[in-house]
Amino acid sequence: MLYNWLYPLHTEYSFLNVFRYQSFRIIYAAVTAFLIAFMLAPRLIRKLQAIKLGQQVRDDGPKTHLAKSGTPTMGGLLIVFSVVLSTLLWADITSPYVWLSILAMVGFGAIGFADDYLKFIKAQSKGLTAAQKFTAQVALALTIAVILYFTPGYSEKLNVPFFKSFMPDLGWLYVIFAVLVIVGSSNAVNLTDGLDGLAIGPVMISALAYTIVAYMVGHRVMSDYLLIPHIEGAGEVAVFTAAILGSSLGFLWFNTYPASIFMGDVGSLPLGAALGTVAVISKHELLLLMVGGVFVIEAVSVIFQVVSFKSRGKRIFLMAPIHHHFEMKGWEEPKVVVRLWIIAILLALLSLSTLKLR
Repeated sequence: MLYNWLYPLHTEYSFLNVFRYQSFRIIYAAVTAFLIAFMLAPRLIRKLQAIKLGQQVRDDGPKTHLAKSGTPTMGGLLIVFSVVLSTLLWADITSPYVWLSILAMVGFGAIGFADDYLKFIKAQSKGLTAAQKFTAQVALALTIAVILYFTPGYSEKLNVPFFKSFMPDLGWLYVIFAVLVIVGSSNAVNLTDGLDGLAIGPVMISALAYTIVAYMVGHRVMSDYLLIPHIEGAGEVAVFTAAILGSSLGFLWFNTYPASIFMGDVGSLPLGAALGTVAVISKHELLLLMVGGVFVIEAVSVIFQVVSFKSRGKRIFLMAPIHHHFEMKGWEEPKVVVRLWIIAILLALLSLSTLKLR
């Protein structure tokens, strides 16, 4: 909104010309989101403690987790609020891609809130049923995918990392593909959210990577130079991902080991969906497999564990998702978290190299 309100005045007040530059607004979107999350977090923690809205810890996991019981949860409300507010302040709100990104964040946040509300406030231990949650996720992702499909000038071609000319046209199947990306990303981040700071770290790294990708895609000169698809107006999505980075950084201050607050499904589901939506908007969907490699590893570990147990009656890991496997092997929680962060950084660097290596 600041861009839409203040930039038109730059002819009278030259210093307002700075709002023209996406790089300026990207930086301040991150800073604003960080400050909102950082300043409001202590109040939210005290409020959640007052109403005794604490995490319920499963008793079949690592015994060290029992001490976490009662830690305030649903901190994702703070993340969603700071991201949306910062984006509205610094992005060009005439961009449809900005509103689709916000729709993903708020919509999946509502699904996560409903799940957490039933679990922690209504004391229904399982929250939404798997069918209810999945149906709501697919319906919302389908809405986003269909809107993109009918957006003038938006391509159904699939950009394949490391290839500059191989871009298969999926046609209407692209809608189904986009739904898989958004829903899959949302649930993968949700599965990763099991240790203090584990999910929010790779989310920050992925958000930073896609800030760069979205900026490049929206910049005609840079996209032509790198031989990647140019999407007019998609650069504004970089403001949104920068807000995710900033709010996540503010939340991490309180979520780092030992955590003072957990994000809950109201945080993990929208963060994953937001990353998936940005990947689809920027036409770098497959890149998400590398950028969010830690999330993929976590999700695949659960799939393998379930399939192995149901088909052979044997488990591959001591416990799934895989971060619990390492804990059961005796790794301290901070060691598991930091090592997975390191992997996330390396995968993000590798993914960004594909912008040039093609």
